[in-house]
Amino acid sequence: MVFETKVRISGESSRLEDGHVDERRNAMGADEKAQNNAEKLGGKIQEGLGKATGNRDMEAEGQKDQSKANLKNAGENIKDAFKK
Repeated sequence: MVFETKVRISGESSRLEDGHVDERRNAMGADEKAQNNAEKLGGKIQEGLGKATGNRDMEAEGQKDQSKANLKNAGENIKDAFKK
């Protein structure tokens, strides 16, 4: 009988001892990336509406949302690099 145990590293990733990544964690990362991309798209839309209406505050808010989403995506990419 072979036992496989999961190892948690800083509570961020789950790997089986044989090196395979727990698929549930990959799905969570994909969900976070999709959410970040949706936030970035919302920021682009908001920026475009701000430009179209001449509302500089709305335009700046859209740019801020895009920047925030880009930073979150960068963080996800760093986490992915350490998972490998």
